[in-house]
Amino acid sequence: MKKIASLGTVHARILPLLLGWVLAAPSVSAANHDFAACLDRLRTQAIQRGISKATFDTHAARIEPDLSVLESLDAQPEFKTPIWDYLAALVDEERVEDGRAMLEQWRDVLRRVEERFGVDPATVVSVWGVESNFGRSLGQRPLLVSLGTLACMGRRQDYFRGEFFAALKIIDDGHIAPERLTGSWAGAFGQTQFMPSTFLQLAVDFDGDGRRDLVDNVPDSLASTANFLQRGGWRIGESWGFEVNLPPGFDASIAGRRNKQPMSTWIGRGVKRANGEPLPAGGPDRALLLPAGKDGPAFLVGKNFDVIYGYNAAESYALAIAHLSDRLRGGGSFRTPWPTDDPGLSRAERRELQRLLIARGHDIGEADGMIGTKTRRAIAQEQKNLALEPDGRAGLRILEALRPMAGN
Repeated sequence: MKKIASLGTVHARILPLLLGWVLAAPSVSAANHDFAACLDRLRTQAIQRGISKATFDTHAARIEPDLSVLESLDAQPEFKTPIWDYLAALVDEERVEDGRAMLEQWRDVLRRVEERFGVDPATVVSVWGVESNFGRSLGQRPLLVSLGTLACMGRRQDYFRGEFFAALKIIDDGHIAPERLTGSWAGAFGQTQFMPSTFLQLAVDFDGDGRRDLVDNVPDSLASTANFLQRGGWRIGESWGFEVNLPPGFDASIAGRRNKQPMSTWIGRGVKRANGEPLPAGGPDRALLLPAGKDGPAFLVGKNFDVIYGYNAAESYALAIAHLSDRLRGGGSFRTPWPTDDPGLSRAERRELQRLLIARGHDIGEADGMIGTKTRRAIAQEQKNLALEPDGRAGLRILEALRPMAGN
């Protein structure tokens, strides 16, 4: 009876799964049929746009949809990264050292890039470092698969259809080999992560080989980035901004990246540079940026900060690029600490934390410094064991708590 009961239980569990599979199968088949029909329509439109039949039929006609990109498109981040965590990983000593090495290695190219486009080497190299870790992390998803899926399914199909055609045009024109055209789930690719349409508009053949290659050609990549920034309104010789101190009782309602004021306004309100020096009289209008509120670092930012912001529309991103560029010029860390008692971790510290978690039996994969869902779950479990708030955050507190326990 016990075996029969167990068998019945198994059947009770399996039958609904089998029924679900049978019921789901027609919808999967229908989805594949719809995708194939969509590709047929895209083929007609691509040819009308001047893309050769051979290019489409060889590289796009028989692709299969990648439904995981739809999950990314619709994903709502379950973990919001504090600004101090974001910057700790993007502007760490490792990236600063690598960036300085790249400034030296590509010095002659960067000098010519600056002469042509007016954008300084430190800013260009900072974009390169943040976007792909100096070409080490280009993304592995085949662009035509990702963009073809997004052109036929999910939200914003019109936008992704244009990017799909642009990617085909890049292949058709012979700039980048199809097998090298890989990138993010949304279609950004190359050493400095251009979207295909941006590539067609702004990519530069800087070495004169007849191809614009942002995947395997560093000079083309650096020059294209500078061209992007120049076309965005980059002002030669003007700083992105600088850190400031606010006087006690400062009215922060005037803050905001778009609320630029004459320097005289900030002087009149008692704002000073973080190093204690008075603000320069005159000069371009600046806006007050408070990425963590009045209790954190404050900055007066100008037009060039806005241009960096245009590369990837997030103030935290623009601040990372700006700060890294200052570090590459020999500047130091921010003088005002972030308003937290649990600072963020560098990539080296994140890898150390992951190694400690692995040693304690957590299955989180490789210690690569990337803090994903598995790592956060493991952190939350250890925080719970230590009677800490189990928020899953990779901060200095949990790292310092686990260090003495290594080997236990």
